[in-house]
Amino acid sequence: MPEEKLSPRVLGAIIATGLMSFCGVIIETAMNITFPTLMKEFAVGTATVQWMTTLYLLVVASIVPLSATLKRRFKTRDLFLVAISCFILGVVLDAVAPTFSVLLIGRGIQGVGTGIALPLMFNIILDQVPAPMIGMMMGVGTLITGVAPAIGPTFGGLVVTVMSWRYVFVFLLPLLVLALVFGVRCIQQKSPLSAATVDAPSVALIVLVFCGLIWGIAELASRFSWLALVIGGVALAVFCLRALRLKQPVIDVRLLANQRFAAHVAVFLLYQIEALGLSFLLPNYLQLVNGKTALEAGLIVLPGAALGALLAPLSGRLYDHVGAKMPLLLGSVLGLLSLAGFATLGKALTAAGVAGLYLLFMAGIGLSMGNVMTDGLHQLAPVEQPDGNAIFNTLQQFGAALGTSLAAALVAAGQAGATSRVVGTAVGSQHAFVLLAVLGVFALVILLVLFRGNKVGVASR
Repeated sequence: MPEEKLSPRVLGAIIATGLMSFCGVIIETAMNITFPTLMKEFAVGTATVQWMTTLYLLVVASIVPLSATLKRRFKTRDLFLVAISCFILGVVLDAVAPTFSVLLIGRGIQGVGTGIALPLMFNIILDQVPAPMIGMMMGVGTLITGVAPAIGPTFGGLVVTVMSWRYVFVFLLPLLVLALVFGVRCIQQKSPLSAATVDAPSVALIVLVFCGLIWGIAELASRFSWLALVIGGVALAVFCLRALRLKQPVIDVRLLANQRFAAHVAVFLLYQIEALGLSFLLPNYLQLVNGKTALEAGLIVLPGAALGALLAPLSGRLYDHVGAKMPLLLGSVLGLLSLAGFATLGKALTAAGVAGLYLLFMAGIGLSMGNVMTDGLHQLAPVEQPDGNAIFNTLQQFGAALGTSLAAALVAAGQAGATSRVVGTAVGSQHAFVLLAVLGVFALVILLVLFRGNKVGVASR
């Protein structure tokens, strides 16, 4: 039987969607490092500037749940062209943005592109890569989204220090144009189309849930924040009730009745809140408290981010050999130790302390983040796994937005009650570190309960 090979056109399609996904992820962490610069240039506070990340993640989280429906209804190349067009338009808008509002609009448009592109890359791999090579190419796809956050802070810091934050967007344009060329030439339609319909009320409810809850948390100091939280909570309840009644819901919440799957989802969400909370806190702490430049801040967090990215595929091999229990528990313990260190030293962190503790945290995340998702999906029947994947991908974006908003809200509260921005940032950051450490305790407890007395089987292979 002849050996199956990856055709050049399929490889080109993966490169096209991979480049777009890479740009979408790298810009997220690259912009975090520029927040102090943006705050000064546009005269906005911490609670406002964090919407650069939060709005983007909210849009992505609203689009990702539709990926399965979009795949069934529209041609792959058409979806790619819509995604790349949105991304290029958003990047151009941000590069020339005269006001912070225009900057936010550009980020929202980019979110539409990324929300389509991320699942599109994996759909192409699953549909068009020969079966013996799917595992390897899925690993490559995961590595793309893992390397981008690792180099994002350093890339953003270098650009801001040497040139201007606007060039963060300018330098992405050649990559996006290259992705467009590859996509037009290589993306093919393999799976048949069907008359799948998008449940518009469910989509509207998803947007209400995310916007209500995230806005309410981000604007806790506002007198109307409670109203946003109520709207988000009610929308969530209505969405779940509607999903239970639909034959093909946008997100099948019925899967959460599987307690083992639900436990993995909860831990994954807590990890995501912790990771993105720290990615917001540390660059700002280093610049506003320790007086580091944007470039220095990016270089300080680079080793930890790189370690997390490198450990992600290696920890997958560990999972294949020893099962989930060891890497998940070890990763969770390492992450908690790091967060406890941040919480204890929060008012007097040195650059070396930040670098060391972040290395420890990202070692834990690298061991556990990907494996908790893999093991969670193994709790489901094969026919349920695509819907389970949608739940994980949606909560990944929601958790990222939630972590950023919580961290920003606590830092802003600390700044509001302090005599100086330096003192306020240190106090607010320590409060945020304490909260993240508490979430780390919850994650570890859930895992301990999950694996307690568990015989060798699906969840501890």
